[in-house]
Amino acid sequence: MNATKRSTPEERAQDPAVLIDARIDELADWRGRMLARIRALIKQADPGVIEEWKWRVPVWSHGGIICTGESYKSAVKMTFPKGAALDDPSGLFNASLAGGTRRAIDFHEGDEIDEVALKALIRAAVEVNLSKPAAPARKSAGKAVAKG
Repeated sequence: MNATKRSTPEERAQDPAVLIDARIDELADWRGRMLARIRALIKQADPGVIEEWKWRVPVWSHGGIICTGESYKSAVKMTFPKGAALDDPSGLFNASLAGGTRRAIDFHEGDEIDEVALKALIRAAVEVNLSKPAAPARKSAGKAVAKG
């Protein structure tokens, strides 16, 4: 799966949950099972999560993107766009470690998921998203008129 491709108009018109279901079914091997397990853990960690379909991959959001779920030949990758801002005491991040803001977890065939640590990481990503400061109010572009 090439994560740089744009979603097609047909994909954008479909329910993201249906597209994610289809991706899981399409994989039909350990990657599909892994992606399904990751999806379930995300929903358990954050019942308010929103499922989206962007860049032809599953995306989970709450106040901003929490993570994506990409599938490759030898890995299922969870990419956290704000991963560098997250505490990772269990050391789950094992990919994209040199990036300035994002971090990722590559899951390979046979890997066990530390469910407690992953759910904590997901909740931390939601916290970071929800704690972002509000955008400053825009100033009017018009000229001030003096009254007098």
